[in-house]
Amino acid sequence: MSRGNKLDLFIGAKIDDGWAKVETTTTQTTSNQKIEPPKHFLVFKKEKRNGKTITIVGEFLISKDDAEILLKSIKKSLGCGGVYRDGWMECQGELKDKIRAVLLEKSFRFKNGH
Repeated sequence: MSRGNKLDLFIGAKIDDGWAKVETTTTQTTSNQKIEPPKHFLVFKKEKRNGKTITIVGEFLISKDDAEILLKSIKKSLGCGGVYRDGWMECQGELKDKIRAVLLEKSFRFKNGH
């Protein structure tokens, strides 16, 4: 290639050749069905956020109002903070055994090994 000549390469497809922009919409993964507590199979997760441990339990298939009431009673009995997001309850601290005891009293069930 000599000096002064530009390299002219065309790579790619033309949009006019039948290509279309793909638009995907995000869907909520939680279902809208509501089931009673004995039919739940809950699991625990443990995460570190900003160097602190949080315990995540779920997935709850109950109405948001019922979940908020349940979370409020858990927070009050354990003396911890927490939030309800997308069907999962997040509690501050490593409280797996204590949360399990409170939820078993309210007739929730857990998957084997959790």
